[in-house]
Amino acid sequence: MAFTRDSALEFLRRAEGQNRLAHAYLISGPIGSGKRSLAAEITSAVNGTKASDVFSTAAREVFVAEPESKSRRIVVEQIRNLEHSLQMRASAPGRRKVAIIAEADRLQPQAANAFLKTLEEPPENSLLLLLSALPEALPDTILSRCIPIPLAGVNVEPAEQQDEFVELLRAAANEKTWSVQHAYGLAQGLQGLLGGIRDEIKEENAEALKQEETRYKNSTDGAWLEDREDYYKALTESQYLQRRAGLIETLFVWWSDVLRAKTGVDRRDLASAKKEITALASRLSTAEVLRRIRHLEEMRNNLGRNIQEALAIEVAFLKVFGT
Repeated sequence: MAFTRDSALEFLRRAEGQNRLAHAYLISGPIGSGKRSLAAEITSAVNGTKASDVFSTAAREVFVAEPESKSRRIVVEQIRNLEHSLQMRASAPGRRKVAIIAEADRLQPQAANAFLKTLEEPPENSLLLLLSALPEALPDTILSRCIPIPLAGVNVEPAEQQDEFVELLRAAANEKTWSVQHAYGLAQGLQGLLGGIRDEIKEENAEALKQEETRYKNSTDGAWLEDREDYYKALTESQYLQRRAGLIETLFVWWSDVLRAKTGVDRRDLASAKKEITALASRLSTAEVLRRIRHLEEMRNNLGRNIQEALAIEVAFLKVFGT
């Protein structure tokens, strides 16, 4: 489950107050999720440096490595300098030394291997923070040594698209009888929403890539631009899967509310559709509702196994809404 920036900060501050803060965290999330802001705030909390100074030269006992070379990679020399500073600089009483690896997925393989030694044997009284919009690109050896703090993007699932999906479900619930054609129509409605989401993400990331190309074209080599195209392709897929999961979760909430209505437990997760949910619960037995929820679980598992998306959705909707 992804944190908001504020809830993640509260979690980390609470851990610090209980003297249970781990030595290394991986703060991940899409562009705009607040990774740098969170890193600055928790650094300020454990180090005393003003949050606004954390990523500047004014920071005390804070060491930052981020892409600087023409290839826009974090090179091994940067990591060695950071490690040397961590080892040699003593922290003041009541303060932690903090190392921040911004855009950690941009670590060169040699740099990643060098930083792994620091993760395995962290300097005394230190905190290591890795920031990444694409944590999947990091080696498993690094991932396994960090506590993950995934941040939700701003409007990860826009209310407009979620509301559209709920309206489709409300229309389905109002149908007196369900049929194969009805199920296909609902499946196609979901696929239409997903197609719009994918196009939206592609457009946003294409614009972000264009801005980076304009900004760095005279200060980086051509290989970086090619690598950045691959990065944004992977980011697009990651963001799409996250958004798709949000709509699938709405479907689970819908049928969970039907089950609650059937058993007399009212949580009103989808309050706007209470009338349709109650009516649907009166038409189906508890066993029938549970069977449909199991089919949704099968669909989620199939999507996680990279079975063709359209096929997985259509098969599940035929079983859930076809009869």
